[in-house]
Amino acid sequence: MSGKPRFLFACIIILTLIAAIINIPAKIPVSFDTTIPLINKKISIHKTFNGINPNAYLGPLKLKRDLSFKKGLDLEGGTSITLKADMQGVPQDKQKDALDSAKSVIERRVNFFGVSEPIVQTAKVNNDYRIIVEIPGITNVSEAVSLIGTTAKLTFWEQGASGSAKLTPQGQLPLGIEQLYGQDGKKTNLSGEDLQQATVSFNANTGQPQVQLTFTPEGTKKFAEITQRNVDKILAIALDNYVIEPPRVNEPILNGSAVITGNFTTEQAKALTVQLNAGALPISLSVLEQHAIGASLGQDSLSKSLFAGILGFLVIVIFMSILYGRLGIIASIALVVYTLLTLSLFRLIPITLTLAGIAGFILSIGIAVDANILIFERMREELRKGKSRDTALALGFSRAWSSIRDSNIASLITCVILYYFGTGMIRGFAVTLALGVLVSMFSAITVTRTLLRMFYKS
Repeated sequence: MSGKPRFLFACIIILTLIAAIINIPAKIPVSFDTTIPLINKKISIHKTFNGINPNAYLGPLKLKRDLSFKKGLDLEGGTSITLKADMQGVPQDKQKDALDSAKSVIERRVNFFGVSEPIVQTAKVNNDYRIIVEIPGITNVSEAVSLIGTTAKLTFWEQGASGSAKLTPQGQLPLGIEQLYGQDGKKTNLSGEDLQQATVSFNANTGQPQVQLTFTPEGTKKFAEITQRNVDKILAIALDNYVIEPPRVNEPILNGSAVITGNFTTEQAKALTVQLNAGALPISLSVLEQHAIGASLGQDSLSKSLFAGILGFLVIVIFMSILYGRLGIIASIALVVYTLLTLSLFRLIPITLTLAGIAGFILSIGIAVDANILIFERMREELRKGKSRDTALALGFSRAWSSIRDSNIASLITCVILYYFGTGMIRGFAVTLALGVLVSMFSAITVTRTLLRMFYKS
């Protein structure tokens, strides 16, 4: 027996054991050390934090990794709220940006309250712009509406004469005003209404991304006065009283145009502009629809889904074993490996499971079985022609591969279309199905083939 099948067999056993360990407990807390660098951002040409090395680190921070399944609203229970955006006064070409900004603010607010796996998505129905918010674990509708709020408020804060601003290890962005200034923070008369626009630009000399701020004429006057009295001081930018950027003023800025620079990536610069524009664009939200899903209803749905999945799995195993004998038993073992690997990926990524997502996973099990059936039928054809088991095994896989590849690619294309054009649960279905299809290809070509080489040929 060659060494390669033995090596692959050993790797499959190791992967299966790891997957089993991940899936057996309901929750595995994993502690690990990480270091988080301080942020070095500035307006014009100046350092953000006085006296702090921009390359300094906050030191080891213990984090907990939760490997339990993330359940969606229909399984966990919670609240679904549909908000209508008032676009009156917003130019047509900026309405989408306004909606995305409002979505970003809602996501940030929900995350501040530690809600697990909230789903926030935008939609356009006729001429109405809407934001759909699903919050698992909160069944009190009024509490959820209060948590989301209606309008984002952008404010600018300065430090008092006796205070000094500093960022402590507990004060990573976003942080509260008191965490930055203590009791000495002072809100200025400059607000989001005075900010005309925030955009991403690039430094002409270094090519690094930066955020360009443009103020209205009235805002230009206010900003000039504020920067004149706050040279060498931190001028904090806050959204809903949480600091999203604490740049330090290097010199007075009189033309109403400022640049926030630093070690930005393009994605970070875009995220900051979305936050800034969220407090600048005149968009208000009103509750259009709201309803709660009880945890008991979600648990009942989960129990029925698990029963259907287990029943379907057992039926497939019995069918394969009766129809193909030893081949079917080997395929069933490969199917167990496939199931463990897929569920492990759901935990590790993590994937938020909904009823539609579970349906996608169950469907992917059928696709995995379909690949084995194609292989076995090809092998039967070669055996009927008088080929040896070795030859039939090799030809069965090689000739079935093109059919397996083409059908799975077609399934993946469908998943991409569903994810791109779908929303909410449709996307969950597409993600679980796509992940299952990818793992099924590995299972059929690698796991099943290795098991057949190890046991069937002998």
